[in-house]
Formats: sequence, C-alpha cells, structure tokens
Amino acid sequence: MEEARQVIERLERIDALREAGASPDQLLDEVRGLLTQGERWLAAEKGEGTERARAAVRDVRASLAADQRKVVARGSL
Repeated sequence: MEEARQVIERLERIDALREAGASPDQLLDEVRGLLTQGERWLAAEKGEGTERARAAVRDVRASLAADQRKVVARGSL
C-alpha cells in the first residue's frame, strides 16, 4: 500500500535527520509531514482499531502544537 510505504520512508528520513544533528525546526517539519501521511494512511485503512489510531494522531498533533508554543516562547526571550 502506497500510504504505508510513505509513512515508513518519512520515519526513516526523520531518523536520518536526527542522527545527522538536524535542527528542531527541521525535525518538527518532518513530524508534521508524518502526521499528515499517517492520516492519509488511516483514511485508506478499514477495520477495527482505526478510531484508536485517529485518536492517537489527534493526541500527537495537540502535543506537537503545545511543544511549538514552548519553542516560540523561548525564542522570543
């Protein structure tokens, strides 16, 4: 399935960037892309567990937004 392959490739890219010492902004952009791709994958999937996975994506989005606010607040000092 194309969506699953894209998610795996994004995870590998995030890992490579992290190992290469990428900036938090670069990693954050990749994680945002991962969330979008994960949502596409979920939309393509059918069956049990899909709602739990969607809830997990929502939780990650909320956490990511909270972390971004912290980064912006620290940067404005």
